[in-house]
Amino acid sequence: MTVPFTIAPTLDDIERIARIAYDGLPGEFRQLTTDIVFRVDDFPDPTTEREMGLQSPFDLMGLYSGISIGERETGIQNGPNVIFLYRRPLLDYWCETEEDLTHLVRHVLIHEIGHHLGLSDEDMERTEAAA
Repeated sequence: MTVPFTIAPTLDDIERIARIAYDGLPGEFRQLTTDIVFRVDDFPDPTTEREMGLQSPFDLMGLYSGISIGERETGIQNGPNVIFLYRRPLLDYWCETEEDLTHLVRHVLIHEIGHHLGLSDEDMERTEAAA
């Protein structure tokens, strides 16, 4: 579903697009992601920028923070699994490429969920194509 915008989408708009994209994923895929928190911020925080060695906060459109399913050895986890979507880098890329914003948000969301599942980039591409 393409969402038309005449002004820059808000944080809530990006979250709504992400929720619609998430709801459209296969049920089996969603069952493995029930413990993920979705968060939309304008930019990554300064600590994330430093840790990832970003030259600019516009260099990161999404981030998975947590322990992937494949790396969990115990049922104990220190914090929530969070997928961050960064609005300003998404909008910047959207304006530069004229790619459909809904498709872009969906692509980044699936990529970050893939990190949660411990999937390779190839696995993520196949999942996105099937969704």
